[in-house]
Amino acid sequence: MQLKQGPTRWLVAVGAAVSAVLSAGCDVRNISELKEGVSTEAEVRARFGQPEAIWEAPGGGHVLEYNRNPAGHVNYMITIGPDGRMTALRQVLTPENFARIQPGMMMEQVRRLLGKPARQTPYPLKRESAWDWRYLQPPNTSMVFTVWFNEDWRVVRTATAPDPEAPENRGGGGGR
Repeated sequence: MQLKQGPTRWLVAVGAAVSAVLSAGCDVRNISELKEGVSTEAEVRARFGQPEAIWEAPGGGHVLEYNRNPAGHVNYMITIGPDGRMTALRQVLTPENFARIQPGMMMEQVRRLLGKPARQTPYPLKRESAWDWRYLQPPNTSMVFTVWFNEDWRVVRTATAPDPEAPENRGGGGGR
């Protein structure tokens, strides 16, 4: 059974890596084909597909949420103005956005800022839940940003750490 588990894990890891690379390549091409103030919502959806969520935008319009976690390291928020044209396209998993997450913020505020997390882990005995987002610290270090919420879904604390699932952060020890 150990022999089957090793190759299966390897295949899953390779599949996730290939998916992330292909998605990143497609994203770069899709982003280059879209122009702020010109591209329409229909063009955005044709390139990015169905959004994970749709949020109201200040001043009218709405924001389309596109997630690339857990396999990728980015989440996109694409703002569509009241006229139906794209007004902004931004990758939201950045240190600047992480710094905006403060104790007391509501879960929905965090979700609107960072998008869907890669993982949600409940800690019932502590009455907390931890949400993780994977991102790249330049030039290419895989990291995890974690937000802990209390039972009222308010931010308690945050932390940043190396991504334990990244190949460069895994311990040796074979399984060949």
